Amino acid sequence: MKVTEHGAKRRHAVARCAGLVTLLLALLPIAASAAANCPAESNADFDAIKGVGERTALPSGQEVIADGVVTGAFLGRDRLDGFYLQQATEHGPVGLFVYMPTATSSDAELIAPGRHLQLHARTGEYRGQVQLQRVERIETCASDRLLEPKAVEWPLGESELETLEGLLLEFPQPLIVTGNYELARYGSLRLADTRLFRPTNTPGDTQQRDILVLDDGSYRAFPSPIPYLDADSSRRVGSSVQGLTGILSHAFDAYRLHPILEPHFEDANPRPGPLPEPGERLRVATFNVENYFLTLGQRGAANATELERQRAKLAAAVEGLQADILALVEVENDPRALADLVEQLSERTGVRYRAVGGDASRGSDAIKLALIYRPDRVEAVSELYADNDPTHHRPPLAAFFRSVAGGPAFGVVTAHFKSKSGCPPRGDTDRGQGCWNQRRVEQAQAMNGFLDRLAAAEGHERLLLIGDLNAYGAEDPIRTLTHAGLVNLIARELPPERRYSYVFRGESGYLDHALASPELAAAVAEVRPWPINADEPAFLGYDGPDNAAPHFRPDPFRSSDHDPIVVDLEWR
Repeated sequence: MKVTEHGAKRRHAVARCAGLVTLLLALLPIAASAAANCPAESNADFDAIKGVGERTALPSGQEVIADGVVTGAFLGRDRLDGFYLQQATEHGPVGLFVYMPTATSSDAELIAPGRHLQLHARTGEYRGQVQLQRVERIETCASDRLLEPKAVEWPLGESELETLEGLLLEFPQPLIVTGNYELARYGSLRLADTRLFRPTNTPGDTQQRDILVLDDGSYRAFPSPIPYLDADSSRRVGSSVQGLTGILSHAFDAYRLHPILEPHFEDANPRPGPLPEPGERLRVATFNVENYFLTLGQRGAANATELERQRAKLAAAVEGLQADILALVEVENDPRALADLVEQLSERTGVRYRAVGGDASRGSDAIKLALIYRPDRVEAVSELYADNDPTHHRPPLAAFFRSVAGGPAFGVVTAHFKSKSGCPPRGDTDRGQGCWNQRRVEQAQAMNGFLDRLAAAEGHERLLLIGDLNAYGAEDPIRTLTHAGLVNLIARELPPERRYSYVFRGESGYLDHALASPELAAAVAEVRPWPINADEPAFLGYDGPDNAAPHFRPDPFRSSDHDPIVVDLEWR
């Protein structure tokens, strides 16, 4: 028995040695090729450095000799201060960032896409990402070749994203700009496979919400020039980009693509033209004017220059709206501010506006509501009503109007419900509809009572509620209003892809509403948002940063952060 076991072990040892010899012979050409290609033998593959598979990443500070092919160079303080290498390993291609703030002009000549380089460097880590750093020497190898990008489709799963991090990728599909808020600040755009909407904007929304950030090969703030702009110095949400090619990274809690080729955009959502004239119809609009303050340095303009910019843009927007009745939101709660805005609009548009008067309470909040109208088109047949229910910190206002050409009187009610920001530490916190949702529900319940009192006071139920309710279309406050009988005109008249007036963190939706009593809803000929603001990058506004100064225009685009909503009425 012992002799048998000994013989078996001997045969196994011989076979194992034969296998090792075969393996070594098979690897010999590869080793010889590596030795011939690079000045020295590399002692660490990228999968070992990064800890791919079941391995653990090498500890920071370890000296290594490693080689790879350059896929993207982003040298200099204004960029990423480094470059990317890619290497074929037993686990597939692996990409690695090389941090090299000390790169000289001679180094820069070597570090070019397609160049096969060998580095003497140390391992390191930055913001949780493994990298090479403290490069002591760069040498060229004899096998330069441009690598083909790996074609992938967005969205990608988390495990696949981790595998692809650091690699050169191509996205053949069109990707859509779904957010542009950080374009001027960090040179980045939010992309998705389609425009993303808030989950609570439309009932039954099941969109995937995966976002890829198109970065600009730099983490500097306030880049100049601002990248990715079109001929109008804009880059609207809804634009598309196809064939995007670059290197995938993960930084600042997002997956980012640093392009190696200039992206080519298509203006799939071009700027809208002027609205048609209302003609014999009556036009009612709501417009959140984004803090029109005469008191400088508060919530609105910081200085006289910004105030002049704000006035010019608001006048251009109001001129384009051609509204007979305009519900204004976010005017400074000071009588001088409303008087000044009405005067500025009249002087700059050539159309005389008048504010509805009365002793109605405007509340104690820093901002207030207002109703203004064109006396050449409509007459106000009441003074202002206000709902002084204590749940409102900005009392809703109402007034009744009639066309100067005749026809029935009708009421216009405007409100600005509690915003979703400034979350309390407990109580009315965010449970999927933003903070203060219960407060907004209470405000909607109070509004239902206010509408009933208005109808009783005027003897009819021709009422239009229009304003910024700080709730998306399928949220509780809106359902509270529609369950009481109001008609959601935007939901009735527009397909889901057009139901937006605001973009927040790359998701679109409508916070600005037009809801009507059934009697008035029968007279609605058309309802539409005028998309002049929400799709535009924020830097085009009156308070844009310094790097945006060359792009400012006194036009209606980005006159506010909200799109105005227009309702045309026609009495049949």
